[in-house]
Amino acid sequence: MKATEWVVPTDLDIPLLESLVAQGPTAVFATVSGAHLYGFASPDSDVDLRGAFVQTLGERLRLRPSDETITIMRDQDGLELDWVAHDVRKFAKLMTQRNGYVLEQLFSPLVVVGGEWHEELKSIGRGCIVRHLYHHYRGFAQTQRKALASSSAKVKDLLYAYRVYLTGVHVLRTGEVEANLASLAEERGDADIQALIGRKVTGREKEALDPEETRLHLGSLDRLEEELMEAFETSTLPDEPTTFDLLSDFVVRAATELGGE
Repeated sequence: MKATEWVVPTDLDIPLLESLVAQGPTAVFATVSGAHLYGFASPDSDVDLRGAFVQTLGERLRLRPSDETITIMRDQDGLELDWVAHDVRKFAKLMTQRNGYVLEQLFSPLVVVGGEWHEELKSIGRGCIVRHLYHHYRGFAQTQRKALASSSAKVKDLLYAYRVYLTGVHVLRTGEVEANLASLAEERGDADIQALIGRKVTGREKEALDPEETRLHLGSLDRLEEELMEAFETSTLPDEPTTFDLLSDFVVRAATELGGE
């Protein structure tokens, strides 16, 4: 798995993010997702923390079980921080269901809470990178294409469309989960995407797209749609997860050893 070095963005306060995670149950891991992970955070972008946690034995045995997903939010000087995480069992199930979101969270290089458990889960997670991730990325891309069909389409909508197409193509061809659009655009030498990122990070994400500009970009997205299909058809990734039993054992150990009483 390609390791992307994370240079901590100057607007992220890591101790503050750690304290946010600590308000909830014991975290297996917590990483930064969203615009910061995608490489096009603007000055007012929210900070999206994602990951997995373990419940205590007492919580798991209640007649009314605790929620499998938690959300903890904080407003820090007008900047919204949120910690959204799944119970490790639910997170593991999602890993086996060609869910690109959770794999991007798992392999995010922007680690706030990590350690041995996180590293083991990443190792097991490599066996959950399957060719049918194509359906996740194509489905998300189609949703973004609908947003671009609106007369109010923005730079942000275009960037998200490019992001999912390029992440999908990359993972199907290489088996590596790379969600950073800036890195993907640089790898391809795509100056048009880099220029869009420049508009986004300088706070111009809500600019309406010029119709002619939109037309040209839609042509590029059409080509990426074909590229994604070709990557799916030629991918050598497995059709189904290869580490299901290892993942199941991990969930049991995490729940018993990290969850405690």
